[in-house]
Amino acid sequence: MEDSQKIALVRQEPWLAQYEPQIRRRFDRFQEAIREIDDFCGNILEYASIHNYYGIHFEPWRNGWVYREWAPAAKQLYFCGEFNDWDRNSHPMKRTSRGDWEIFFPFEQYKDRFVHGSKVKVHVIAENGALDRIPAYIRRVIQDENTHDVAGQLWFEEEDFKWTDNSFTTRQSLNQPLIYECHIGMAQEKFGVGTYKEFEELTLPRIQAAGYNTIQLMAVMEHPYYGSFGYHVSNFFAPTSRFGTPEELKSLINKAHEMGIAVVMDIVHSHAIKNINEGLNEFDGSDHQYFHPGDKGYHEAWDSKVFDYAKREVQQFLLSNIRYWLEEFHFDGFRFDGVTSIMYTHHGLFMDFDSVDLYFDANVDEDAILYLQLANTLIHTFKPQSISIAEDMSGMPGLARPIEDGGIGFDFRMAMGVPDFWIKTLKHKQDEEWDMFDLWHQLTNRPAAERSIGYAESHDQALVGDQTLAFRLMDKEMYFSMSLLQQNLIVDRGIALHKLIRLITLTLGGEGYLNFIGNEFGHPDWVDFPREGNDWSYQHARRQWSLVDDPLLRYGQLGAWDKAIIKLANEYRLLASAPAAQLHLDPDKKILAYERAGLVFVFSFHPTESFFGLPIHVKESGEYKILLDSDQKEFSGFERLDQAINYPTDEHRCIKLYVPNRTVLVLDRI
Repeated sequence: MEDSQKIALVRQEPWLAQYEPQIRRRFDRFQEAIREIDDFCGNILEYASIHNYYGIHFEPWRNGWVYREWAPAAKQLYFCGEFNDWDRNSHPMKRTSRGDWEIFFPFEQYKDRFVHGSKVKVHVIAENGALDRIPAYIRRVIQDENTHDVAGQLWFEEEDFKWTDNSFTTRQSLNQPLIYECHIGMAQEKFGVGTYKEFEELTLPRIQAAGYNTIQLMAVMEHPYYGSFGYHVSNFFAPTSRFGTPEELKSLINKAHEMGIAVVMDIVHSHAIKNINEGLNEFDGSDHQYFHPGDKGYHEAWDSKVFDYAKREVQQFLLSNIRYWLEEFHFDGFRFDGVTSIMYTHHGLFMDFDSVDLYFDANVDEDAILYLQLANTLIHTFKPQSISIAEDMSGMPGLARPIEDGGIGFDFRMAMGVPDFWIKTLKHKQDEEWDMFDLWHQLTNRPAAERSIGYAESHDQALVGDQTLAFRLMDKEMYFSMSLLQQNLIVDRGIALHKLIRLITLTLGGEGYLNFIGNEFGHPDWVDFPREGNDWSYQHARRQWSLVDDPLLRYGQLGAWDKAIIKLANEYRLLASAPAAQLHLDPDKKILAYERAGLVFVFSFHPTESFFGLPIHVKESGEYKILLDSDQKEFSGFERLDQAINYPTDEHRCIKLYVPNRTVLVLDRI
């Protein structure tokens, strides 16, 4: 085959040449699916609007409410709730020929009973018995604090929410996303669950002041168990009520947009809760309505159910879910959780992905690949400036490449190897053993034509059972030795390395950057939600902002460093620039220098030695000044450098620097 005839992914990645038939087949299958969707209902936007048909809606032309449900294997459905005193027999639903069930409520007859805020369920009679279920497309679900009983809730806005974000654009976030990953419930300092309103009023201003241009909201979709961190979703169209009302979530997003901050949602389409009472499992009595039947439909590691992405009804359910969050709540995109689990029938469990064959063998779920291509097509068709991010640890080629190039269509992929590298380094290597060659390789080794989100740690590293970087570096000393009035060698080392790790990850790790809420100032605790094992405590399910606000603690100095590096990234468009070019690497001195966006970065990871007159070869002759120095006192350093000194290049185009141990210098040419 002529090179010009090859699909772009293969043309630019010759090592994939032998897999071109599989890659081309994926693209052909996608095109065929789009043609079928167009023939079926016009276009993908209409295909993804099924949530406006199913569920509970007021139909003005009929002057009443209609409730529809897809339950093909069910024998009979009854709608019940406070409107009929929970009578399971008085309101039977009628079945259509395609397995839908429907009931109509005339306005005049039900206007005083079918009211905003009243609780509802659907009583399903099927092979698995007669059970009360939550409507699949319900927009709001509430849980009784005492009995833990879950019910749907009618939610009729008196008037549409007044959005004021028409002029907002995600251009900055798309060019270089600086993402603040956060969880609404644990975002406050109180011993309890934070709310959308508190986040809007108290946390958003902090994020804006820190310079981040994007927030990633976790655990938005309704989940019955708070401690699941939102990953066991039960109700896909319901923003969790434990944080407040849908209108309060809209207000939060609207306010973020007014502040110039994009809002990305962590969307969980990789699996669903197996609970019968709250979720979709066995809704119509069968085990294969939304999910694969038998063992294939069960995720052993997550104790949850796996979607059957090949089914048209499941495709429409999930795609409509995407459109719903974009349209109804003005989200600016999604971070797709568990993409590795979606793409492979083995879900990536116990796999090293040490062979290219694994990306194209029989364990790849091609129906799931197609679903992800359709999802990205929908996202970028409905809202072209949306952001889609894939959480994948397998390294699937083309994941963040355009579909027409042979890719799957995501804008970014999470650089999941980077936090793993930092954990392994800190756990298994003494400071003297750090390998500068390996460090450079691990932070820069990624697909050239795919954009990555680099991060030193996310919520994964903060959750109980693991440790944050700060805690791994300083351990219990964080509780007793963070005062500015005392010196502690463990804390000195921890703070110095914390600063270096974050800046080198920001500048080398990708075309975007992510930080988990509170980690920027070295939050002293891990994350552990209330559960039986901790006596239902909120001690570790909150963020202690008082620590970073206290002028006598070093947490504030770490927070100041984070603001400084995010400001640097914003001002110099660091992540939107070309990848870094290495200038100097000395494995013995533990020195690494590189250039990006016209700036010179000089890192010393040496634990004890400082170096005088260290020559660093630069790209352009001239005089250089220090823009940023991690050793400054405001960043909890020792102020060993004179900021007023400039550094001219010599005849070899080198600048000669004094580089203290465990510091980073950022220089710019005057």
